[in-house]
Amino acid sequence: MPTTTSSSTKAADTPVAKTAKESIPIAAKKPRTVKAKASTSTQPSLRFYYSDALREKTDTVLSALDTRPSEPGHGEAIADLVTELIDAGMDYYFLKPLKQAEVGFVGEQSARLGISGAVKLLSSVSRKFLTRMDHAQLLVVAKHLRTLAAP
Repeated sequence: MPTTTSSSTKAADTPVAKTAKESIPIAAKKPRTVKAKASTSTQPSLRFYYSDALREKTDTVLSALDTRPSEPGHGEAIADLVTELIDAGMDYYFLKPLKQAEVGFVGEQSARLGISGAVKLLSSVSRKFLTRMDHAQLLVVAKHLRTLAAP
């Protein structure tokens, strides 16, 4: 059963889809709200150690995002950074223990090949999202990366 609106201002503010039978109001797109966050300091975590050079690059990319927001290319820079962090994390979590366990050259190379494929896939997917993000979204990603980086 179609309903009518008594207020002309409401009808003007709400987009309307016209059909042969009637006009149906379309709900305006609402902004997403942030869900309640769990405190990161109270939850268990697994972090990895990475090189000083990668730490410097991380700091450089994130500070450039903060200090030069109108400069283009932040999405690409963060995507490149994320790729390097994924690679460093995979090495730390998976390849380092294999070396320590002395699984042998063939075992290590097989694992390296599989991990390389996983890194390429993850990097490709993350790059597609990161390069399309606006400045505010990139700041959220930067904030998350900062929470992962232990002093």
